Amino acid sequence: MPETETPTAPRPVEGSDGLLIEVDGQIVPNYDATLVPFEEGDVVSGKVVRIDQDEVLVDIGYKSEGVIPQNELSIRKSVDPGDEVELGEEVDALVLTKEDQDGRLVLSKKRARFEKAWRRIEGAAESGEPVEGTVIEVVKGGLIIDLGVRGFLPASLVDIRRVQNLDEFLGQKIECKVIELNRSRNNVVLSRRAVLEEERKEVRQQILDRLQPGMVVEGAISNIVDFGAFVDLDGIDGLIHISELSWSHVNHPSEILSIGQTVPVKVLDIDRERQRISLGLKQTQEDPWQRVIDTYRVGDELDGKVTKVVTFGAFVEIMDGVEGLVHISELAHHHVENPREVVEPGQEVKVKILEIDSDRRRLSLSVKRVEANQVPLREAGGAAGGDRAGAGDLENVPELGLSEDVFAGPQIEGAEDLKAAVQEQEEPAPEPEQPEAQDDTDS
Repeated sequence: MPETETPTAPRPVEGSDGLLIEVDGQIVPNYDATLVPFEEGDVVSGKVVRIDQDEVLVDIGYKSEGVIPQNELSIRKSVDPGDEVELGEEVDALVLTKEDQDGRLVLSKKRARFEKAWRRIEGAAESGEPVEGTVIEVVKGGLIIDLGVRGFLPASLVDIRRVQNLDEFLGQKIECKVIELNRSRNNVVLSRRAVLEEERKEVRQQILDRLQPGMVVEGAISNIVDFGAFVDLDGIDGLIHISELSWSHVNHPSEILSIGQTVPVKVLDIDRERQRISLGLKQTQEDPWQRVIDTYRVGDELDGKVTKVVTFGAFVEIMDGVEGLVHISELAHHHVENPREVVEPGQEVKVKILEIDSDRRRLSLSVKRVEANQVPLREAGGAAGGDRAGAGDLENVPELGLSEDVFAGPQIEGAEDLKAAVQEQEEPAPEPEQPEAQDDTDS
């Protein structure tokens, strides 16, 4: 019997990089060399060869083309395959199954991107480097960023100041820092504010180095609060305290300022270590106190308006930004228990200047010392009687030769006390007692 010939093992052809082999003296393609070895869960690369409405076909060098279903193209919802890939584009895809029930190789583009994105995000979280993504959704409380995974950007961290309309960011590419990461829950929390603050940190330092107390600069009102207003000085905020807004009294900063308004301000103080700047608005305006010093003297009489009534007197505005105090003792000639018995806010009064304290910026005024003022006496209470003294009683008091001290003394506070003093003066003085006559016989 003839011996059976043993087939020779195929051997690669030199210079063909294993793509050609020699079998039984013939050179044939090495098809096995063109197949990429992979397992389920591996990430493979391929070229898009077909785009349908619900899937994309990718050639990854396997015996059959891979299929990427529509819902495995992107983390976005309801995407058009034609918007996600192009014909001939090289894409990465994760192998979901090598052969499904229909014999297809099923791939996922979004999961391959997801795996790569997680590695990139984890690296960024460790290094502190920002990541870039596109805003794909506006949700309650913030934005969803496409990083290959869905990242959440809270509304409070979108910008340095709170953004009123988040829709304006839709479709924009933005840089954020990863501030929270949880792989098991696929949770990524981002902050764009951290990136902006870092960018502005150097700018703020440059501004701080340039600013000096006493300088007058311009800025825009960025925020208004109960205790003052914040001014944006091209990258760093300074505070105008409510007491530094105006020379006149201000109940709330919104009375004289609005957000976005450009104002000149004076630099009052700089805390370079804490990067805080104190500003003044009224210092850029004319100081009304200088007008008082230049215009008025002690003893001058002028018109004013009562702005506030307190237990110890009343404040009267004599010009814009300048108020003086009328002490309760200077409201009327008679005793005043409560200043509201005599004056009320908004009332026009004539006052006399008693003292100008330019150092302490205080003005002492008097109502009762103005000759033209006729302040009515108020009844203390109780039933009205015919014997109660009125304003006319003072006009009929005879000249008694009393000194000014008698009228100014604390013991004479009103008409009743004054009448008593008058009666005391009118009573005849008792005659002095005569010494008893001594009997001459005793001498």
